Amino acid sequence: MTPRHWFRRSTTRLRTTRLRTTRLRTTRLRTTRFRTTRFRRTTRFRRPGRAVHHRGAAGPGTASYRSALRTPGAAPFFLAAAPARVGVAMAGLGIVWLVHAETGSFEAAGLVTGSFAVAETLVGPQTARLMDRFGQPRVLVPLLCAHAGAVAALVALVLAGAPEPLLMAAGLAAGATVPQMGALSAARWSALLHGRAELVPAFALETMSNDAAFLLGPVLAVLTATRLDPAAGTALAGVLVVGAGLVFAALRRTAPAPAARAVRGGSVDRGPGRRLWTRNFGTLLAVNVALGVFFGSMQVSVSAFAEVHHAASAAGLLYGLMSAASLLAGLVYGRHHRRTPPGHRLPPILTFLACASLLPMLAEPPWQLGLALLLPGAGVAPCVIVASTLVESVMDRSVLTQAFTWTNSACAAGIAVSAAAVGRLVDGTGPRTGFAVPLLVLTATAALTWSSRIALTSATTTSGRLPEQADSAGAAP
Repeated sequence: MTPRHWFRRSTTRLRTTRLRTTRLRTTRLRTTRFRTTRFRRTTRFRRPGRAVHHRGAAGPGTASYRSALRTPGAAPFFLAAAPARVGVAMAGLGIVWLVHAETGSFEAAGLVTGSFAVAETLVGPQTARLMDRFGQPRVLVPLLCAHAGAVAALVALVLAGAPEPLLMAAGLAAGATVPQMGALSAARWSALLHGRAELVPAFALETMSNDAAFLLGPVLAVLTATRLDPAAGTALAGVLVVGAGLVFAALRRTAPAPAARAVRGGSVDRGPGRRLWTRNFGTLLAVNVALGVFFGSMQVSVSAFAEVHHAASAAGLLYGLMSAASLLAGLVYGRHHRRTPPGHRLPPILTFLACASLLPMLAEPPWQLGLALLLPGAGVAPCVIVASTLVESVMDRSVLTQAFTWTNSACAAGIAVSAAAVGRLVDGTGPRTGFAVPLLVLTATAALTWSSRIALTSATTTSGRLPEQADSAGAAP
């Protein structure tokens, strides 16, 4: 090789090496620019101390109804509980139509229905205590079998013309064995989603499902009792509760773990009872009693208002407007994330509900009452959702089913007592005074929650993370 050829080859190699080096530097520069741009985009609006969530990651504010239902095992038990909720909502009115059709007495119908309601209120929490101790499936299956027998006995005794004491005893048995499906479902949501952002939408689903059940249940009870047979409403209610309850009990994978703890000598630890009755739980019970007073007073007062204005057929529509406003408010409230602790949110929501309860007292014609009921209706579902979130946050895990059942019983007791008291008050003074009862009770309860909000907030802080404060790892995409 001549020196001339060697020089040309060396120059070519040098140029090729320089070209490769330039391309490599260009590629590295582009990569650096891309990373810098991406970093700027993801951190442009970043607040101090706040995590950055890239596309595809779900943070606290992105929890939705779909993400809650996509939790493994959540959708099956939620759907299984839905028919049972409708059956529970049908039971009371179904018994009224059955007993009145056979005896011709509303007094007898009221006594049997009252026996059912009293037994459900008093025995339900004790049944829930057994479920907390031994697990839902082990207690729920025999309870449902007993409920089927009690409902069948009640229908048979009514059709046979049995005396009122026997009918009341059958009503007591049916009420004592009816399962609290709302409390059981809420306990399962808590076991699946404790400390996660999806728990708030889950409780919103619970609230809306209960509202829908108590809208559909009475209508279905009346239709079946009037179009088919007086016993059809009670029978269908029993079939829905027992059938759907057995499906619910069969879904063992999502049931909360039992809290039974054996001690020396074979006795059962009394710890759960001590952990249940706390000051915070007393405040939450008072809130649910106030909600029950609101429901019971509004039902009687709206019916009396419609009758006074010669529009008795519009009572259902007026009350339905309030229920529809509650459903819509629950749907909207459950979709949005709030960083404020629920112990601080409950007092202003109750205050809003108390102030909104003043509007029905100012209404004159029925259409004004319909508009006036929209605002208090919009405050009901958020109040129930926040109260349920607080129960889940402040109560011990081993007594959670009891806690939810006691809150349901407190609400039912508020409905029963207020309906009777407001009914007598309305007969003597008119419907306007009936609307004053929930206003006074809610105002007093709001004052109680304002004084207890620090205790509620500290309890939720010490008991673990709040659902609203869950990090991105706890939420499903």
